[in-house]
Amino acid sequence: MTFLIIIIALALIFDFINGFHDAANSIATIVSTKVLTPFQAVLWAAVFNFVAFFIFKEHGIANTVAKTVHAEFITFPVILSGVIAAICWNLLTWWYGIPSSSSHTLIGGFAGAGIAHAGFGSIDSESIYKTLIFIVLAPLVGMIISMFITIVTVQRNFWLKIAIIVTILSACIIFIKFKKPFEKWSLIVLCTIFIATYFYNYLKGENARRTGNMYKKLQLVSSAALSIGHGGSDAQKVMGLIAAALVYSHQHGGYGINELKDMPDWVPFACYTAIALGTLTGGWRIVKTMGTKITKVTPLEGVCAETAGAITLFAAANLGAPVSTTHTITGSIIGVGATKRLSAVRWGVTINLVWAWILTIPISGLLAIGIYHLVGLFT
Repeated sequence: MTFLIIIIALALIFDFINGFHDAANSIATIVSTKVLTPFQAVLWAAVFNFVAFFIFKEHGIANTVAKTVHAEFITFPVILSGVIAAICWNLLTWWYGIPSSSSHTLIGGFAGAGIAHAGFGSIDSESIYKTLIFIVLAPLVGMIISMFITIVTVQRNFWLKIAIIVTILSACIIFIKFKKPFEKWSLIVLCTIFIATYFYNYLKGENARRTGNMYKKLQLVSSAALSIGHGGSDAQKVMGLIAAALVYSHQHGGYGINELKDMPDWVPFACYTAIALGTLTGGWRIVKTMGTKITKVTPLEGVCAETAGAITLFAAANLGAPVSTTHTITGSIIGVGATKRLSAVRWGVTINLVWAWILTIPISGLLAIGIYHLVGLFT
């Protein structure tokens, strides 16, 4: 029971750290465009991080994370070592202002601890492959969507813009099988907001000042959507580890659950609360990297980047894929920068970020292997 309490406490601490480490993902553009002050921005993001609790009721990502290590090889020391390794790497990257992925840190740590316990055979290759595939796909999808939204938005032909949006929306409704009505209606509302914005601009007569003010207001909506996606995606990863610990505890005669789908309501509530409180504390070291170092972002471009990031996160959650919010919004910011000109993106900074992404899983895994052996000295 003591081990279980320690694991739950550390898992929630990791979620809190995840919140302030990844706060920059939700607020970087809205702060850099001066739509909100830093305090207003983190408060806004934290509220919508928690709102995700009421929206994401299916926990496919939690299930994927929990299955990173085969059930028969999961023990308390394995989970504990993975969480401690993830906390260490998250704090280190936060200190140096590197927007690495908290998601991949946790998965890398869990996998490394599993390898230390029972070798490579303990790892579920399907879960790892899904994670690795989305390391590449998430930023690419975010970048492509943000480029598309930006190109459509800056298009001068009003009726062409409306036609493109209506065509895309119609195709999505006809060909995509939405798991929940909420997802379909969210897309309809999103497209309606963009169409209404275009109409307002068209009727009032476009000028730089009016357009800028309008997109500053619209950025509140796009930032909220991104924060919901961030909360819904990242909180689930810790849920997966807590659920795995509860299953193991039950199997050994302690408090727990029979299987992952029996996860009690207090687990998601606690995880969403922890990540929201973490976001509220900010993440200023990483905000500078995300909001200004990659490319300079205007309110219009901020709306496009955040909308693309939110769409990508919601789609990934629908697939149960543990994507990185950091990777997703970085790709989206690069996309809006590249639509201006390729030189608008500081590719040197971007390459350094990619290296951090590549190294996150193996370094977290190595840390977990070392920590597992240290934990073994006291158990």
